[in-house]
Amino acid sequence: QVPLVESGGGSVQAGGSLTLSCIVSGYSVSGSCMGWFRQAPGKEREGVAGFEMLHTIKYAESVKVRFTLSRASAKNTLYLQLTDVKPEQTAMYSCAGGRGWCPGSGLSENQYHYWGQGTQVTVSS
Repeated sequence: QVPLVESGGGSVQAGGSLTLSCIVSGYSVSGSCMGWFRQAPGKEREGVAGFEMLHTIKYAESVKVRFTLSRASAKNTLYLQLTDVKPEQTAMYSCAGGRGWCPGSGLSENQYHYWGQGTQVTVSS
């Protein structure tokens, strides 16, 4: 099991910003598919953004421009910066890691084998 620990969630007003962090242990954040997923109440989990290859990022269409995925190799940490957030983006956000690269499939759950517990993001109008 690979520990993935998220933080940075919270309550924010529409139009605001948040940065989520995912600290990874025993596993390189720069060595395989790494991404963020979210699940809203009553909905299926969906991919938000993922590193498909070392320098290739896939974003869900609904978050392009507003969300930015990044990582800090020295800290072995994955980040997701959320800007101009909307109430419909309220969800539990989880980071995930794969066992290798996932070209073309960065938002597919079946490419990921390690999951964090999640951090709640609540956007109020």
